[in-house]
Amino acid sequence: MTDETEDFATMFEASARPKRIEKGQTLNGTVVAIGAEVAFVDVGGKGEATIALDELRGADGALEVSVGDRMQAVVVSTEGGLTLSRRLAGAAATARQLEEASRSGLPVEGRIEGVVTGGFEVRIGGRRAFCPFSQIDIVRSEPATHEGRVYQFRIVEYREGGRNIVVSRRALLEEQQRETAADVRRSLVPGAVLTGRVATVREFGAFVDLGGGVQGLLHVSEMGWSRVADPSQIVKPGDAITVSVLRVDDKTDRIALGLKQLTPDPWSTVAERYAVGQVVTGRVVRVEPFGAFIELAPGIEALAHQSTFQASGGSVHWTDAVRRGASLDVEIVSIDPDTRRIGVAPAAADAQDRPGQDEPGSRVEGEDLASAEPGFGSLADKLRGALEGKRKH
Repeated sequence: MTDETEDFATMFEASARPKRIEKGQTLNGTVVAIGAEVAFVDVGGKGEATIALDELRGADGALEVSVGDRMQAVVVSTEGGLTLSRRLAGAAATARQLEEASRSGLPVEGRIEGVVTGGFEVRIGGRRAFCPFSQIDIVRSEPATHEGRVYQFRIVEYREGGRNIVVSRRALLEEQQRETAADVRRSLVPGAVLTGRVATVREFGAFVDLGGGVQGLLHVSEMGWSRVADPSQIVKPGDAITVSVLRVDDKTDRIALGLKQLTPDPWSTVAERYAVGQVVTGRVVRVEPFGAFIELAPGIEALAHQSTFQASGGSVHWTDAVRRGASLDVEIVSIDPDTRRIGVAPAAADAQDRPGQDEPGSRVEGEDLASAEPGFGSLADKLRGALEGKRKH
């Protein structure tokens, strides 16, 4: 056998032997099975390794990987088989592991030692690292709230053999946020019911964080079946609320949410609760030049046209006698559940003996309104015209 043949045989034998796996080495593998406490990862000719399921769960406790997924991890033990980890524990991280983590992007664990100029001093594996203020969190926070905390970081700079290390916690948080946002957006379909947290409250409604930084608008008109004047009386920043998805506009990335849709619609029982000719007590919620809106029940408003109020004469206008928030006895003169419109007129006692009203609760005749204002027949016609032509919600 020649020297060349011997060299080739030696090289072939060396290549066939399993390479030595060392602690701190980064490996790529495929998840082949998931057990009760660990997942099994095929790392090629090196055999199978295990990794604790706790390292594969997200913030919500759900597994982030499934069989067939590729993953990268570092070897933390070679005794009795290969044990992997997707993060490095700060005190146990060696210089080699930190250098490898800077190349692979593997998260490392570090402790905030204190505040220094421009950022924080972080201890990772006995080494000093620096985290700028802007890289400690996604949202602005007080530096003192982070001192003494142990966080996961990503090494963004590793220079001079580890003497100059810069880390970022924000990079990991943004990555997690993007992953969560993708899951949230997949669940955003009209009719879906989600739990979120109120981020901000404005005069027109509230922005609700649905997770992963995805926010939807809960408009003031969708907060309750009754008219809501001040959104801050319904929700406050930080409140956890359950909302219904109304619309999703993929082009503008706008999400419309509703709160009242999770409670019964009061208009669904209007036909059972009210009838023409019935006298009920309501509350004046709005006064317009053409009439007054009367709340008969939460979420149910009726219109009393201005012509149904007695003219006082002189400089006194009918609106002077109708105050917002006041109780008023009214008679129902028309009901249209399909268009959500109810026409009412002040009952005789409240109208102070309107012309044509001989007894409390009697109906206004069409001839009176026609003579008072040409172009209208019965009171019901008058109200119907006002409701169809003038009322605007």
